[in-house]
Amino acid sequence: MRNRFHSLCPYFAMFPESFVERWIHELTQPGDTVLDPFCGRGTTPYQALLMGRQAVANDINPVAYCITRAKTNPPSLSAVRRRVTLLEKCYVSHDWDLDAASLPEFFSFAYHGETLRQLLFLRRQLKWGGSNVDCMVAAVVLGALHGESHRSPSYLSNRMPRTISTKPAYSVRYWRERQLVAPQRNVFAVLRRQLAYRYVSQIPPATATVRLGDMRELHRIRPKIRAHCVITSPPYLDITNFEEDQWLRLWFLGGPPRPAPGRISRDDRLETPDRYWRLVADMWRVLGQVLGEGSRVVVRIGGKNLRPKQIIEGLEGTAVFSTRTVRLISHEESPIRKRQTPSFRPGPVGLAYEVDCVFSVA
Repeated sequence: MRNRFHSLCPYFAMFPESFVERWIHELTQPGDTVLDPFCGRGTTPYQALLMGRQAVANDINPVAYCITRAKTNPPSLSAVRRRVTLLEKCYVSHDWDLDAASLPEFFSFAYHGETLRQLLFLRRQLKWGGSNVDCMVAAVVLGALHGESHRSPSYLSNRMPRTISTKPAYSVRYWRERQLVAPQRNVFAVLRRQLAYRYVSQIPPATATVRLGDMRELHRIRPKIRAHCVITSPPYLDITNFEEDQWLRLWFLGGPPRPAPGRISRDDRLETPDRYWRLVADMWRVLGQVLGEGSRVVVRIGGKNLRPKQIIEGLEGTAVFSTRTVRLISHEESPIRKRQTPSFRPGPVGLAYEVDCVFSVA
């Protein structure tokens, strides 16, 4: 049975755990350290822990950090249940009327009034950055915050994609035109159901090191990282911007109630190949400082208007910035699976394939 923590929170542009499992099995031994400098929802570090490896993860996106930390540093189920019970006892609905009324109109369309007040309470109360228990609660809320609520009672919002947050104006127009109304959901009840579902799976015996920040600072972690293997997928060229596509989850973690690109990172959406390959060069520069001898690097990458040959040449060309001897071992092209987003936001995706490259580092 698939480990249920893998699907804790749907995430845009995620690779499957089978991809990670394959390369961990082929390239590492139990006890080796596996690194992902762009960890997203934490598939690489979590699968590494399940396979008896050590794991280090990094992401500049607070949503990615919260989800990854929850999965790779999970508290006991009893501790999380106690926390949810205590939170529910402290919740007073009318205390949050003014806060709910002060939000942009998107929120009154996106959530039933009582659901929104519960979310506002949890948003204020959860100390997800300093508590593993609160981090798990927050991560479960993030996974339920939006999705196809007409199909599943596990989602809290009006009908939305489960992987990304559509823009406020577009969302309101979509709901108005179709006369869609947000369902009434009890957030505490959803939390209990989701926790019971996730904790059926066994949690790993070890925990991961998870860092929130720019990957260019990875070499500053102490004690110093000596990774045996990297399995990662950098942000793609001109495909997604997490501060736009994850704006609603970022709001729940304390951000503004609207998309705010550039508030956290300027590196996520690089619209020209020249700037993009500078980002990849920075990745290689940092990897050169944290990889052990004889290590392996697996990179899955794609982008608009980039042919497979250009991707391979770009990865090989920027690898010189590692100041290490880097050699391409293999590469393969994989087609993009059908995405969920076009059913809510029609239009061409602009990306038909991804390329997987495996490198040795001496």
